Amino acid sequence: MTTFKEISGQLIRTLTSDPTNPQTGQIWYNSTIGVLKGYASLGGVWASGGNMATARGGMGSANSGTQTAALGFGGVGPTTAATEEYNGTSWTAGGNLSSARRYLMGCGTQTAGLGFGGYQPLFSATEEYDGTSWAGGGNLGTARRNAGGAGLQTAGLCFGGTPTTAATEEYDGSAWTAGGSMATARGSLGGNGTQTAALGFGSNAGGGAGITGTEEYDGTSWGPGGNLNTARNSAQGCGTQTASLAFGGTTAPGSKINATELYNGTSWTSNPTGLVTARQTLSGSGTQTAGLAFGGFSGGGSPYSMATEEYTDPTFATQTIDTD
Repeated sequence: MTTFKEISGQLIRTLTSDPTNPQTGQIWYNSTIGVLKGYASLGGVWASGGNMATARGGMGSANSGTQTAALGFGGVGPTTAATEEYNGTSWTAGGNLSSARRYLMGCGTQTAGLGFGGYQPLFSATEEYDGTSWAGGGNLGTARRNAGGAGLQTAGLCFGGTPTTAATEEYDGSAWTAGGSMATARGSLGGNGTQTAALGFGSNAGGGAGITGTEEYDGTSWGPGGNLNTARNSAQGCGTQTASLAFGGTTAPGSKINATELYNGTSWTSNPTGLVTARQTLSGSGTQTAGLAFGGFSGGGSPYSMATEEYTDPTFATQTIDTD
């Protein structure tokens, strides 16, 4: 039988107490309590941040922003033009959109954001944010809502959306032009990444239960990516094509989820812990290791959420090893 020493090149040490500064991957036997232990990642952890001033879902967000410099705008609860900026602790008011709208899309950063599409009525209008105020940009070729967004203000991407479409458009800072269509027409999807390396995941294409399908964009065409572990629609995420985070959404009408998954460019892995508040049509910003989730529809007596949650990965801790 292969032993731990043969695999790792070292014996499991017997200690009377847990070490004060264990190393990642270290394993030991605590003889005082008769337990085998190790030091390893617990996965990422969500913790509460500062609440938004206005509870709402269906917001646009600058999803290339950071956990300490995020932007949320528009949304419903009721339909609004309000913009808020996050500094890592609290939200403050920014300049209002020219047009109040919900289920719009966004990309860019807190000081160079892009908002496009939305509802109601169905919008093709685009607006650009400079950190203080919004100004008009070039219109989308296809008016839509609930699409995916990625990239920057001068290199944005819009894909999918409702009415259900596979259409992709690329923004150059002044005008939108057609890009390669997605393989699966879908709305209510999540989107991360850049104009030349984007990720689209989930959707209402499978009805209320959503889908697991993921697609990757290379600046010209979409190709298949690894499937989500949990089928979902109306989810959100943050990060890049090779290091993404997906969170929240719904698996069936009226069923909000908190499930969180991490993408490595090939496959999704379920995170051991999910959002504190399960919700759909939420917004996101940041990176895979320092993400931000805010707003959304959580149901109940106060259906729209003002909650903000911050994600940190990895979290390391001493764990008991089950030897059964």
